[in-house]
Amino acid sequence: MKTLLRLLLKTQHQRNRSGPDQTEKGMTLVELLVGAIMAFLIITPMLGFVVDMLNTDRREQVKSNTEQDLQAAVDFIAQDLSQAIYIYDNNPATTSTPTTTPTGIPAIRNFIPTTDPNQTPILVFWKRQLLKNSLPLTAGIQPNDCNTNACNDTYVLSLVAYYQIKETNSNSIWCQPSGGTCPTRIVRYQIQDGLRDPNSTNPDPSQRYFTDVSEGQKRSSAFYIGSSTLPGFDISKPTENVTNGAASFANPDVRSEVLVNYIDHNSPGPAVTGNECTTALGTPTTQTGITIPETTLKITDSSSPTPTNSFYACVDTARNLARVTIRGNSLRRLQADANYNPNSSAFFPTASVQVQGRGARGQ
Repeated sequence: MKTLLRLLLKTQHQRNRSGPDQTEKGMTLVELLVGAIMAFLIITPMLGFVVDMLNTDRREQVKSNTEQDLQAAVDFIAQDLSQAIYIYDNNPATTSTPTTTPTGIPAIRNFIPTTDPNQTPILVFWKRQLLKNSLPLTAGIQPNDCNTNACNDTYVLSLVAYYQIKETNSNSIWCQPSGGTCPTRIVRYQIQDGLRDPNSTNPDPSQRYFTDVSEGQKRSSAFYIGSSTLPGFDISKPTENVTNGAASFANPDVRSEVLVNYIDHNSPGPAVTGNECTTALGTPTTQTGITIPETTLKITDSSSPTPTNSFYACVDTARNLARVTIRGNSLRRLQADANYNPNSSAFFPTASVQVQGRGARGQ
């Protein structure tokens, strides 16, 4: 009996071990095809959804970056303008007449950088540049000795110019991704007077400066100082003898830097309200009570071959007041054909700032 039971258990055990191998089967070709089709139908929409989410995230990221860049740019300009003592408007008068006085950028075009139509001066002003702890109180002491001698803070005149530059080289670093119409950018130029020795009586104005000075205390080569027989620049005559000429801005000591890139290049872009500057500046008038025309207040790239109105200024010279507006193009960071579309206006963010210079001529 035990032998028979042991035989039955052994037989059942062998059958259990060999059973799966004998009954297990693979998938048929039809089953594989059905499975592949089902996987395709499920995965393809999911991949499309994931790709769309990634693209949306990229677009939102560049939009955010552009907004931050524009805000940083207008904040920088506002800080710069706060020290302005004279801001040039767009007064077309280039010479004085019994009824006109030149006050605007057209009157100084030969004194500021380049007359290239693709490079437009939008905001030009004089300001007081602070030089801390740089003016010696004792004769014979040089500014570089101020670390060990008593010195005062002082100011020097400085000319600042913001230009809108349209890039024409599609292979430039400022035109990426390459192809299509390049974005525009804002470039800042600055020149300044040097640190003059108040005790000097030398008839040659070039010899009235301290000699032992740091780099930030030197006179820019483009700054006009006149000669022993000709007067230098006079802030009370802001359109005369402004600099040593446009060519002098190419000198290596003239500071120029890109403030922000990816400014909208579309021409024409969104329409600018006809009397925007008049309204924003509170309808400025002349001393005789005549309303200053919009064309004098507003400075844009309207004279360029492809005007964009993506960087423009409203200036009331008499009140030393300016409003600056910048419109970016965030899509140009991703694609070459980033044309303006009113339905996608969120990707063309705008930033504005209005500032009144704290200084004034003669102060």
